[in-house]
Amino acid sequence: MNCTTCGDKVCRKQQTSCNREGFVKSEIIEQYKDASHSEIIKAAAELVDSGKAGTLSRIEEIIEFAKRMDYQKIGIAYCYGMEQQAKAIETLLTNEWFDVSAVSCSVGGLKQSEVNAASCIHKVSCNPLGQAEQLNAEKVDLTLVVGICMGHDILLNRNLSMDFTTLVVKDRKFNHAPLLGIGK
Repeated sequence: MNCTTCGDKVCRKQQTSCNREGFVKSEIIEQYKDASHSEIIKAAAELVDSGKAGTLSRIEEIIEFAKRMDYQKIGIAYCYGMEQQAKAIETLLTNEWFDVSAVSCSVGGLKQSEVNAASCIHKVSCNPLGQAEQLNAEKVDLTLVVGICMGHDILLNRNLSMDFTTLVVKDRKFNHAPLLGIGK
């Protein structure tokens, strides 16, 4: 399936399908009825349906969404190189009465050689597995991913046991705005 090459866009017409899907529509509808999914769908829809779509920044959306979901504790998994930004995010969230746990990528102070035997860098290693374990141990309700390196973000996300969303994608070339690299 490649939706970008479809000229018909029949899926954009209510209750119409191109019949190329690799899933059973009725089974997907049943999954949305699961309480864990329906709560998220409801909170997300309230942001859009209330007329706020396009009026809030990503951090404002996250705050509104977290309140609607009744999240109490927010985690921030951040790159050490973005510590100033992580502090600013922490301040915003704390001012909104969230309990915040901000965990740097260098948590645990692991050596590069302990993480990657092939590395010839003699510095502290990034530790996305440790970040995930720390946030899991602190039982945060939602984690914000802030500037975690490519690959490390995958390991972090695989190992988080709570809901998470990306606030900042690291893109050093385009000042953390990766869409600029597409050229459109």
